Amino acid sequence: MATIQPDDLFPDARNPEGTCVINDRCLTRSQDGHRIVVVAGMVVAQYDARDNMAEAYAMVSLIDQGWADQNDVARAFDCSVRTVRRHQQRFEKGGLAALGHGCGRPEGRFRLAPSRRRRIQDLKAQGHSHCEVARRMGVSEKAIRKVLRRLGWKETTALPIQPTLTGVVSAVAKPCVKGTSSAHQNLSAFSSATPPLTSQDRDPGDRRGDRVFARLGLLDDAPPLFGSRKEVPRAGVLLALPALVGSGIFNCAREVYGSIGPAFFGLRTTFLTLLLMALWRIRRPEGLKEHAPADLGCVLGVDRAPEVKTLRRKLARLADIGRAADFGRALAQQRVAQRGTAMGFLYVDGHVRVYHGNNRIPKAHVARMRLSMPATSDYWINDTAGDPVFVVTAEANAGMVKMLPPILKEIRALLGPRRVTVVFDRGGYSPALFQHIMAADFDLLTYRKGRVPRIPTRCFRERRTRVGGRMISYVLADQEVRLLKGKLRLRQVTRLMDNGHRTPILTSRRDLSPALVAYRMFERWRQENFFKYLREEFALDALADYAVVPDDPTREVPNPAWTRADARLRQARAHLDRLQSEYGLEAFANLEHQRRTMRGFKIAQSKLGRKIWDAWQCVVKWEARRAKMPRRVPVQALTPDPVVKLAPELKHLTNIVKMVAYQAESELLRTLAPHYHRVADEGRTLIQSAIASAADLEVTAQELRVTLAPQSSPHRTRAVAALCEELNSLDTIFPGSRLRLRYAIHDPS
Repeated sequence: MATIQPDDLFPDARNPEGTCVINDRCLTRSQDGHRIVVVAGMVVAQYDARDNMAEAYAMVSLIDQGWADQNDVARAFDCSVRTVRRHQQRFEKGGLAALGHGCGRPEGRFRLAPSRRRRIQDLKAQGHSHCEVARRMGVSEKAIRKVLRRLGWKETTALPIQPTLTGVVSAVAKPCVKGTSSAHQNLSAFSSATPPLTSQDRDPGDRRGDRVFARLGLLDDAPPLFGSRKEVPRAGVLLALPALVGSGIFNCAREVYGSIGPAFFGLRTTFLTLLLMALWRIRRPEGLKEHAPADLGCVLGVDRAPEVKTLRRKLARLADIGRAADFGRALAQQRVAQRGTAMGFLYVDGHVRVYHGNNRIPKAHVARMRLSMPATSDYWINDTAGDPVFVVTAEANAGMVKMLPPILKEIRALLGPRRVTVVFDRGGYSPALFQHIMAADFDLLTYRKGRVPRIPTRCFRERRTRVGGRMISYVLADQEVRLLKGKLRLRQVTRLMDNGHRTPILTSRRDLSPALVAYRMFERWRQENFFKYLREEFALDALADYAVVPDDPTREVPNPAWTRADARLRQARAHLDRLQSEYGLEAFANLEHQRRTMRGFKIAQSKLGRKIWDAWQCVVKWEARRAKMPRRVPVQALTPDPVVKLAPELKHLTNIVKMVAYQAESELLRTLAPHYHRVADEGRTLIQSAIASAADLEVTAQELRVTLAPQSSPHRTRAVAALCEELNSLDTIFPGSRLRLRYAIHDPS
């Protein structure tokens, strides 16, 4: 019998044997080989003590529901915190079935690197046999068969079928394998077309049924479910759905990423959320805290919009797959197929994103700040209308001259043998590069850099051309020039400004009129305006995260010691020049009757001569010292810290989302143009107002009717009404559903 302490106020209150307290509201009780988990007096789990999978699920549930933290759960269930985290990761990736993990190496885990697995799939896609693939990869044929079986490879000659935009509910969830190519994902994950699924729930505000299916690993993405509702805030953003669907982003995402695992917020919902956030001007996931999740969920077709941590987790998972470049390339192919006529002139320019973190990364010159700061450089390629086509992140802030050749390869892969004109600024001026561009069957259009022979004023005359219904006039001089000692012949069109300034333009296009050459060159400012607009409206410079990844330690960078020696040498030469100028001035002012001979002049200026001699010796010394130093050295030789760079994957992915959102806004602007007289000045402002406005949602068996609130003035309301009529003619289906979108706007009267 237990001894009662004198100061024990409740001598009869004792926990039964087999009770383990987790925290102040959770405990477990074990008896006769069975165990229950109690939360606030209610039993939430009951299982056999030998059932490891049920015990792991109980631990995960306690943490996910917020009833206990990892440390309390690990202490109560007699395991390490690392084990608890592993259970969470397995459940997140594979659902309940993934918690039944046996001893030893998990079955199905790849032993080959992702790059080698991709190589195996590429070889099989080319029609090679298992034996030939094994010979090329240096492994056994049995290993090749195992890898292909785990990747879901099927020997089939069926034509690939376009995947649907919804998640797939199946008895066994098959998440996308990291590193697999888009073609093989089509064959394995989408071997048959699946129609849009209906939700397991009936109430749009209560999606517990679908959430249970997602928790069990039986749902890849929650189908959209709408309900009729009046004055839904920000529902005007649904005007952009036809343009977003037409961009092909949902199809490309499914082809490239396949799936992000069993989830209520799957791949389609995640990308739809990111796109609508960009159009709503919610610049970061943290901005979701400022809006009611239920209101945003009404527009997305779910009960609540994803929380910040959920959206961050989805973005991290997409970044881990590492296929943002393939995703951007697929979208660019869609863009070229839709707007091929706008690809005759492609504008290339770099944008520098300043970094304010604590890691040491390469610096770049920020022109708008006139400073050299830690930054990363992105190179954007825009079409003739100024809309972006794709974006490339430069390695270690490489300049335009270095980045243009790989960009030209990307353009050639997109456009095929078609000849286009590449337009860029003075940063890409290099006659050797011009030869490379023309040899690659491209035309060029850029500014001339450096000293230019002066053109007589009589050679200039007014030139005119009509573009887009308006007359353009310039004062120009047109002539042929030779570079590289006559090896390169180009056309130079020089513009004379009213203030006398001259702007020389180089091009290989001789079929264009001089005025059209100047117009296309000066249209490069569309891209500068594009950067300004994206910085202010879409937070282009905002970092998606501050994560870093290892960089190449052998990458060569300018040698700071050589730079310092070169600066000292320039100072020494400048000092020598000043002394020599002073000596020459003294010689010019020398009085012949006082010092008639050079010897006499030298004697009189002996102090100045000694200074010149010393300055000369200083120049020789620094020239010899600089000559012994390498001009570039490996970056690892300059710092004892690990060489890192900003993780490019997530930023590239968010850049693509913002690019597609901007393209959708531009499509709405082009549709609005015939119905709004001031579209050039106020078009985007009107589009933003319509997107941010409230709307009534009405759901029928086949339609989702969106009726917007009136705009600030009758003529703006009429313009939006005309826009709605144009969008209705497209018969757009809401992604993941069978509902056809129908738009209207309330009469202001």
